Amino acid sequence: MEKATGGSQSIDRSLDTPEKFDNQDYQQLKQSCLSKRMRYIDDKFPPDTRSIGDGILKSSDMNKVVWVRPHKIVPNPSFVVDGITRFDFGQGIVGNCWFLASIGAVTLQEPILAQIIPKDQTFDEDYCGLFHFRFWRFGRWVDVVIDDKLPTIKGRLIFVHSKDPEEFWPALLEKAYAKVCGSYSDMNAGTPVEALVDFTGGVHVCVELSSPPPNLWELMSHARQSQSLMACAIPPGATSENTVLPNGLVNGHAYAVTGVKEIKIRGQLVKLVRLWNPWGKGEWKGDWSDKSRFWQMVSPQDRATCLDVIDDGEFWMTLEDFCKFYSDLNICCLCPDFLDGSSTCHWKTSFYEGRWVAGSTAGGCLNNSDSFWKNPQYRVKIDKLLDKCAVNQGENNMLVSLMQKPNKRNRRQVKNLYIGFSIFAVPDAGVEKFPASFFITNRPVAQTNKYVNAREVMKLVMLMPGEYLIVPSTYKPDETASFLLTIVSKAETHTK
Repeated sequence: MEKATGGSQSIDRSLDTPEKFDNQDYQQLKQSCLSKRMRYIDDKFPPDTRSIGDGILKSSDMNKVVWVRPHKIVPNPSFVVDGITRFDFGQGIVGNCWFLASIGAVTLQEPILAQIIPKDQTFDEDYCGLFHFRFWRFGRWVDVVIDDKLPTIKGRLIFVHSKDPEEFWPALLEKAYAKVCGSYSDMNAGTPVEALVDFTGGVHVCVELSSPPPNLWELMSHARQSQSLMACAIPPGATSENTVLPNGLVNGHAYAVTGVKEIKIRGQLVKLVRLWNPWGKGEWKGDWSDKSRFWQMVSPQDRATCLDVIDDGEFWMTLEDFCKFYSDLNICCLCPDFLDGSSTCHWKTSFYEGRWVAGSTAGGCLNNSDSFWKNPQYRVKIDKLLDKCAVNQGENNMLVSLMQKPNKRNRRQVKNLYIGFSIFAVPDAGVEKFPASFFITNRPVAQTNKYVNAREVMKLVMLMPGEYLIVPSTYKPDETASFLLTIVSKAETHTK
């Protein structure tokens, strides 16, 4: 067990007892609506312009918006038609490709999908216009209630829409996440890892593809074999975002990674990555694209298994082209055992809530030698790896993540601080809190590469058995904010 100084505490992240978002109880609201024979209208996320938000619709178009229930759009709506897949939907007018790419990745993992979308939701028996979904938000699962009134213009959905007009799970899921974010416009722009973490309650590993690790292919292959989710993004570049390039890729756009496969061509093995565009259309036009000549040079079996010449947004490309055109790869998982390609040693995870308080526990970065010690301090003892886990003794054995918690409901109003953390080797001594002198004479054995104004920073480290101190901080001193620290360790960890 890890313990921490500085007022932090361990937290429970159980999916079995999710918090009621906005204090709305799904079962109570449903029973109330059924007993009164009325259809639910959510007063916490009302069907009006406030829930759409500013900046995504012109005022002239906003006046055309009509909120209607699915029964008013089609005669026989269904929550799900023939199962849930990434090919069910396409992106609407809000720039939430980061969110939809993450949904595309989630549809490949049924257990994770079942966490987000509770079963037995229909438009038939006991229907009262009420639905609910679950997301992991800053350390806790929350159950989010919505009504099924959806914004339309001229009878058509203006945000995410199903390719089958009778299927509504994508639009309702998007509405629930919009409620969590504050409005639909609060979903505009983001990174896939944010949604991946909110869908799983897991941890993530970020790989910079401009300088990929030598074992990138092994990492992706092991991640694909486990219940890990993968998504990536193309940088905006010199042109504006969402510009379709001559090669078919989209600037400033997020994609889901849906597969990896080695294919033999002319006696040579080629490493291929499969990607999916959340627009539901628009594909890569280079080597190994749907109409590439290379598909005629592989075995009929591989061609039948992999090639699908339909503009559904999904395509193959080589690992080299993947690293060339995409900026980063995010792998999100409940357990990072894919890092060493084995599930024989289960990594252990602990979560802690903490807070920097100006004038008290907000000491700033190490440049502030007189105040850095005031930051919350997490003391961790790492035991020697068990024999079954010690095969890769020199590999990374701990993942540390620092996530700052928002102080505002609306996502776009949140101003992230520059955050990071440092890890120090410490003597085996009963010190309650290390003073300023310790940090003047001791340098970190590991730390985040830089302080960034992101929701979350993380780092994989290799720490030998011993005692360590993890110190999360903001870059500047005297900045007040709450945070969530996640420690994932391959070895047994505890504190005296």
